[in-house]
Amino acid sequence: MSPVTLLFFVLGYFVLLLTVAWYTSRNSNNDSFFIGNRNSNWKLVAFGMIGTSLSGVTFVSVPGSVGNIGSLNSMPNALGYFQVVIGYLLGYIVVALILLPLYYKLNLTSIYNYLNTRFGEWAHKTGASFFILSRTVGATARLYLVINILHLFILSQLNIPFWVSTAVVLLMVLLYTFEGGVKTIVYTDTLQTSLMIIGLIVCVVYILSNLDLSVTEAVNAMEAKSLTRIFNTDVNSKGFFLKQILGGAFITIAMTGLDQEMMQKNISVKTLKDSQKNILVFSIILVFVNLLFLLLGGLLYLFAFKNGAAFNSVDGVFGLYNGNLNVTGDNLFPSMALGLFHSVPVVISVIFIIGLISALFPSADGALTALTSSFCIDILSMKEKTKWSEAKKRRVRLMVHFTLTLIFFICILIFREINSRSIIDKILDLAGYTYGPLLGLFAFGILSKRKLPDSWSIALIAILSPVACYLLQHNSPALFNGYVIGIEVLIINGSITFLGLLIISKKKSDGINIARG
Repeated sequence: MSPVTLLFFVLGYFVLLLTVAWYTSRNSNNDSFFIGNRNSNWKLVAFGMIGTSLSGVTFVSVPGSVGNIGSLNSMPNALGYFQVVIGYLLGYIVVALILLPLYYKLNLTSIYNYLNTRFGEWAHKTGASFFILSRTVGATARLYLVINILHLFILSQLNIPFWVSTAVVLLMVLLYTFEGGVKTIVYTDTLQTSLMIIGLIVCVVYILSNLDLSVTEAVNAMEAKSLTRIFNTDVNSKGFFLKQILGGAFITIAMTGLDQEMMQKNISVKTLKDSQKNILVFSIILVFVNLLFLLLGGLLYLFAFKNGAAFNSVDGVFGLYNGNLNVTGDNLFPSMALGLFHSVPVVISVIFIIGLISALFPSADGALTALTSSFCIDILSMKEKTKWSEAKKRRVRLMVHFTLTLIFFICILIFREINSRSIIDKILDLAGYTYGPLLGLFAFGILSKRKLPDSWSIALIAILSPVACYLLQHNSPALFNGYVIGIEVLIINGSITFLGLLIISKKKSDGINIARG
């Protein structure tokens, strides 16, 4: 299909988003931007959060991960990512029953104000800073994956440089989030999630039809190729099922429950009860959508085998090769949908591109909005600036929003230099290091009754903990008789932070409640 035609559909999609943004941002103010005037519909938030949680990483990287380990004869768990998904479900239950009641009780705009209430300014700034770091790294990694695909299959063929492709996509995101913030993205995310899931279902149906298989027959064919194994029972492996499930639960607690982007949408819902319904309904739907993506991954490999690809090793890297074309990992889904394996109907290519950019924009719009909110409220203390007019606050917010977009641009160019076949593994690894201190800070506040000194020592512990985890993870096979630390590094990181805070803390003599400390 012509890259010009595909570009036309991308631009048409963007015009649709701008129209929705214009309509929803009318009469908006700073409160609309930060928390949607606490009037968001929980059903829309729940559905839209699917797109935010899945992103382009799930859309492309999860199907590709199905055949991403060793050779077909040595895959211990081709669908191993589903172990993490099971953990996600457990984590969402904790978020709904423990963290959301706390946030609503304190009537928070930024969830990191809890740390200020509990421990003081240093804890507040430290928690917010780690969120800004975490979300910036995670969001730009997700953005890079999708922008790279758009560039590779569309914009590069028009002789457009990668940096221009990146700038254009970020400009699109900037334009439709500039005014409305949360009030706008609740609606745009709902639209984009719908299109992404439609794209997923259409691609699954097309491949089943092309292979002339029912779902049951397809699963049997995947099983014959060792593509249906979920659980890894090797205790020393990074993919050991208990580590993956437990790690997935804590990743959800950290990356959703302690993440301003995800919680900003939840606390924009009017009541706690509706917000909890939002989380629980969303989490159940998310399990089935992830399972469908993994099924798609298996189908893509069957489709590739049928159309001449072979699973072998080139330069020590296992993957699918069709001539000189490497179609493994993150390249798998785009290669099928855009006709590199075998000619596909034009409508499938268009639906894939629409689904892909529908997965792209929720990764960026929510992140930019949440980072802007956190920087303005937590770092600049905008809520306390009583002498600032509403107009000045708006000017500062817009300046922060633009500056963060520029930072996103720089980070994506850096990711361009990191060559990885499956970026979802990189994101989970990075989350373990950057969200660990947040996990430790919140856990210490909720689970203990001790008081922390309002000093730089809190920030020092939060910085040293990931460093200690890095050294421990890279030396774990030698230290622990072959045991490899994987996704559980988040739990270890949070535990080290908790222990450090315990060492510098003092016993509080008077009573304590969960909010005040």
